[in-house]
Amino acid sequence: MSDQSDKTNISRRNALKLGLAAGVGLTVFGMNARIVMAEEGQVLKVANPAFDQDWSPLRGGGRTFRWNSIWWASPMYFDSEGNIKPYVFTSWESADNTVWTFKLDPKAVFSDGSKITSADVKGSWEVSSMPNTKNQRADQVLSRVKGYPEIAAGSGTELTGVATPDEGTVVVTLGAADPIFFMRLANHIAPITKASQSRGSDGEEIIDWYKPDSKPVFSGPFKLTSIDIDAGKLSFEPNENFFGPKPKLARIDITSIEDNVTATSLIKSGEFNAHTELVTSTIIQDLGPEFSAGPLIPTSQHFWFNISRAPMDDPKVRQALIMAVDRDGLFKASYPDGPHKKADQILNSVPGAENSGFEPYPYDPAAAKKLLAESTYGGPERLPKILFVGISGPAIQAAAQFIAEQWRQNLGITAVDMKPQQDSYAGPDQNSVQIFRDDVGTRVPDAVSYLAGSIASTSSNAQNKLGGYKNDKVDSALAEATTKAADDPQRIALAQEAQKAFREDWAFIPWYSQAMSRWATKEVKGLEKNLDWQVVEPWNISIG
Repeated sequence: MSDQSDKTNISRRNALKLGLAAGVGLTVFGMNARIVMAEEGQVLKVANPAFDQDWSPLRGGGRTFRWNSIWWASPMYFDSEGNIKPYVFTSWESADNTVWTFKLDPKAVFSDGSKITSADVKGSWEVSSMPNTKNQRADQVLSRVKGYPEIAAGSGTELTGVATPDEGTVVVTLGAADPIFFMRLANHIAPITKASQSRGSDGEEIIDWYKPDSKPVFSGPFKLTSIDIDAGKLSFEPNENFFGPKPKLARIDITSIEDNVTATSLIKSGEFNAHTELVTSTIIQDLGPEFSAGPLIPTSQHFWFNISRAPMDDPKVRQALIMAVDRDGLFKASYPDGPHKKADQILNSVPGAENSGFEPYPYDPAAAKKLLAESTYGGPERLPKILFVGISGPAIQAAAQFIAEQWRQNLGITAVDMKPQQDSYAGPDQNSVQIFRDDVGTRVPDAVSYLAGSIASTSSNAQNKLGGYKNDKVDSALAEATTKAADDPQRIALAQEAQKAFREDWAFIPWYSQAMSRWATKEVKGLEKNLDWQVVEPWNISIG
């Protein structure tokens, strides 16, 4: 391993930053790539869109998180169809949805052959919960566990609600009943590590513990064999002691290539066969439909109205702005070839999304013009300038510009502005913005969780994007729904009622439901991903 780059690596990185696609790809990568493929065949060559400096598996998000599953195991996982599968945990049960008992697979071992124990699970969860670890989404998994609030507040270091009666059993006590707690564990947000290696005596994460020089052991199907941060290069090889199916790949190489044009050129030429996340407006034309195809995941993108900001404080203005937009045209203007799908509502890819009772907003320019005239503003001339934020990237720009043009043609509105920044307008500065483009979603296939993070008054989206939105019907339906078991039809019915109540507030322009793209050439098999952007079964990846 090396954290230093030689002159060749420095020049290569600088060249890639300048976007010298063809020359760099053929001269620097070409010969070596062809030799590797000829000799070994089963090598996944991944282009990563940035020189990420931190590859710790405990960050719970970001680009590097999307490869967590190749080298770390999780308690359970969701497949690409949203079905939960056992992994390190083989069973889970609870009599009251407050105390949960999990059993570990007795065959589960680390890459050195040592047993994965309940103490490793508890320690991994605890180090992921520590504020200094900066895990972006540990709260989504563990916030209901007793002891987590104290750890998150910096006043504790132990999950007091996690007991380990023996090395093969984990018992979790929650602060309040949660019928879907087991679902929250089925991801790699807080992966299972050997706790004695990842966590120090002070409870904090040990710096660089996962790098080969520290001689770590791994729980997933592959192990990290080399990493050069400055050059942006990592290599993974099969974990010979993996307790699951034997990996089909001989190696996974990840190389940082910041320029999308360069990456596209190298993939087209065959030098690379996969990408971490390649989003361009011409991706289908450049690399074919197979490259970005994938299942819809419970994530959707919409244009949210700040209802506390003029003119969005007038319901008739909001209704007029929505009904003046041809949403079929909106989707075609942004993703004419997919892989995403036009959305009519918030929910998608969770039980209850189909036949939800949510009536799609109509496209009716005449009615929209009449509503605007009836509003307190009386027409387009008295409206303040409408500011969109979160308008970054070609597809998003195309969508926002289409909306603005529809308003110009159908309502006579011309005072519209757009800015790429979004985070800088959250909180108290949100009153300078009328429309936020942002995604909402859930990491578990559950309609209640989806809407609780989207339209409940306690959600960040409601507070920071919808301008402090609160609808008592929405809140009460979701609150009651959370008490129902995962398989109780009332759980879904109540979520659907909440979404229908939100519809009547006319507070967003639906845009699209998101597909989880493969980002791999058609020769790559088994690279399906799940609702949490994770490679579902990395041991099944093969080339050709």
